[in-house]
Amino acid sequence: MQPLAERMRPHTLDDYIGQKHLVGEGAVLRTMIETGHLSSFILWGPPGVGKTTLARIIANRLQTPFFTLSAVTSGVKDVRDVIAKAENGRFFNDISPILFIDEIHRFSKSQQDSLLGAVENGVVTLIGATTENPSFEVIRPLLSRCQLYVLKTLEKSDLNELLDRAISQDLLLKERNVQLKETDALIRYSGGDARKLLNILEVTVQSFAEGEPVVITDKVVETNMQQNPLAYDKDGEMHYDIISAFIKSIRGSDPDAALYWMARMIEGGEDPQFIARRMIISASEDIGLANPNALLLANAAFDAVMKIGWPEGRIPLAEAAVYLATSPKSNSAYNGINSALELVRRSGNQPVPLHLRNAPTELMADLHYGDGYKYPHDYPGHFTPQQYMPKALRNERLWHGQHNPSEDKLIQRMKDCWGKRFDDEKD
Repeated sequence: MQPLAERMRPHTLDDYIGQKHLVGEGAVLRTMIETGHLSSFILWGPPGVGKTTLARIIANRLQTPFFTLSAVTSGVKDVRDVIAKAENGRFFNDISPILFIDEIHRFSKSQQDSLLGAVENGVVTLIGATTENPSFEVIRPLLSRCQLYVLKTLEKSDLNELLDRAISQDLLLKERNVQLKETDALIRYSGGDARKLLNILEVTVQSFAEGEPVVITDKVVETNMQQNPLAYDKDGEMHYDIISAFIKSIRGSDPDAALYWMARMIEGGEDPQFIARRMIISASEDIGLANPNALLLANAAFDAVMKIGWPEGRIPLAEAAVYLATSPKSNSAYNGINSALELVRRSGNQPVPLHLRNAPTELMADLHYGDGYKYPHDYPGHFTPQQYMPKALRNERLWHGQHNPSEDKLIQRMKDCWGKRFDDEKD
């Protein structure tokens, strides 16, 4: 017996749910399919949004040979064998056979290289499917030969339509007379994944005894699903997207959003140390000298998590997140070190001025190492002007303060010390 998800797999575009931006009336893929002018492309989107189904629909509609490979189990030899079959079985003016590669991001560079000639020469029309960002996982030459289409997570309305269609059209479910009294739990546990939604529905229906009325409520689904619906792959794109949203919320001074994205990571099973490390980076990069205490608090939050563990560790993490989000922001230190690195790469190995060199030996003293150095603590205010940059770079400026109460004091001190050198710092 086929699983419900396979029994409900659509065979035409009219039965296909979601992705209207690609297959709706007048959309790019529908037009390509209807005209028969198909070029190679990659479908990028989360699991269960219809990538494989769409490839099969296209092959059925165009009535062309359809070859499929899984990047998990196939090697370079398998790729070459399929290309040879496609080339030998093709007749003049026929539409190129379709080669569908699921999880193409798992192909090695050599495997992807083996596709280039066949794709470029039109021996096959490649349809790749991936859940990972192709710009990171697909080699540039192959990516340049393919269009990229992004599939979106299915909307709540799409998922409800799929549920209604399943209980009204699937022969086995019709026999059970399934009543969908509540669907929130079904949709929440599915995470926008159509396959997962139908699997959960099937498991839930099977939990009822034969002859027993099948009335699906949120409580029934939650009882059957002993798992965390908010978990995500720590090596996948969601991991990077959520931490990006968290850091950008801190940078944007939105404590509510920072707490929300932190909660998403906590509920998703993210490593608390990873969250804490990212806050230490944010404290330096985004807050910096506008509030130097931010780095101290972020580091203290990391230490607290290490000492007290979980779940109590969420409290100091939340305290730090709110403090960072509500702090004034400055990236002057971040910009300064980047400018310094760029200057070093551009200017090469400049010699250290003699008066700044150490003279631990008599020979070095004879060579005048350290001659003329002025010890700042011997002067009023613990400062006296002298040249610290290499001679060729003496007029370079790398740190530019930003205007906030903390850095305004630093800027004024630099003006008091160096005078005209810091005249470019605006009041």
